[in-house]
Amino acid sequence: MTEYKSGLDFAKQQDTNDPLSHFRNQFHIPKHSDGSDSIYLCGNSLGLQPKITKDYIHQELKDWAELGVEGHVHGKNPWLSYHELLTENMANIVGAKPIEVVVMNTLTTNLHLMMVSFYKPTKKRYKILIEGDAFPSDKYAVESQLRHHGFDEKEGLLLWNSQENKELAQYEDLEAILENQGDEIALIMIGGVNYYTGQFFDLKRITELGHKHGCIVGFDCAHGAGNVDLDLHNSGADFAIWCSYKYLNSGPGSLSGVFVHERHAYNKSLNRFTGWWSHNKETRFKMRDDFDMLPGAEGWQLSNPPILSMAAIKASLDMFAEAGMKKIIEKSKKLTGYFEFLINEMDNDSIKIITPSNPNERGCQLSIQVRNTDRSLHDKLTKAGIISDWREPDVIRCAPVPLYNSFEDVYYMVQRLKEILN
Repeated sequence: MTEYKSGLDFAKQQDTNDPLSHFRNQFHIPKHSDGSDSIYLCGNSLGLQPKITKDYIHQELKDWAELGVEGHVHGKNPWLSYHELLTENMANIVGAKPIEVVVMNTLTTNLHLMMVSFYKPTKKRYKILIEGDAFPSDKYAVESQLRHHGFDEKEGLLLWNSQENKELAQYEDLEAILENQGDEIALIMIGGVNYYTGQFFDLKRITELGHKHGCIVGFDCAHGAGNVDLDLHNSGADFAIWCSYKYLNSGPGSLSGVFVHERHAYNKSLNRFTGWWSHNKETRFKMRDDFDMLPGAEGWQLSNPPILSMAAIKASLDMFAEAGMKKIIEKSKKLTGYFEFLINEMDNDSIKIITPSNPNERGCQLSIQVRNTDRSLHDKLTKAGIISDWREPDVIRCAPVPLYNSFEDVYYMVQRLKEILN
């Protein structure tokens, strides 16, 4: 366990000893108005652009310009199978087998596609359970699925709320809900890392609990992929989805990842929406064959993929493969632990970190509650060169991302916060 110290010299020493420090120079870091690098702590919302992304996208533009339609088969990275170039690296990041992972569509679209297959309501078992402060898009999506199947979303939606005067969800409350209503719950759909508090849930524990009560279990890992050790295969979850533009640095609105556990890989009886990209690759272009479903997560694809977006994802995933998730998570724990140490050292009664203190129950995001303040505090931080994220009514979300943030970043962020509060 790292023994943290105050003072800039400690931060500089940590950066000198950091085996991942060289990755920082491989990203474009937004500039502050004075021309210096901003302190960018917003990778939990949008990751920074790797400098190699331009070259990866340019390669596909070059092939399109020079080859036209022949780029599908004769490009440097043939477009017909481009998504396969992402599978292994993405599977390694989320702790899955390659057959369980595919990159396709966007996040909420994929959530709906998963619910087409895995939300199978009956008259008695139709309810959907989500965490109380789920990301709004997840809540809207599951409410619309309830309505689509003819149920009242107010009756059909169950919330795993935190206890009064507590920010974090407690597992005993989840257990109580399932003991009381488990036989009425068709689907448990939890955000693997809560977007607001930064709480990293125990996916395996939740899955085992849900399965014990006969529920399907899925996770939205938008705030987990590239951030924490999701270990999706061993969690036993039925499905998971995540975006690639936060910690995976693939650019605004980029594609989503999907995990479907291998026990479902060959189940052709699962209801699903289909398209030509979920059809057998060997016979796909015969065009007149009856539908022949691909096994595994690929069998949920609909259309041929957007190559320029996938090129940006490939650039980032190649960097992740070089760095290795183990080293990324090791640095994340040190960097976030240092951040927590400096915040606590401020000894300010108006400041409270609502993210779990246990490093195994969080990723790199710290959600800092500053009582008796408003968005003007965030505006002052922005003016001081800190790019973070404000959430009403009084929380600043900051994510020191291990691939491009430094210990010095964290040190200066806390210094500027002190100056503003004083």
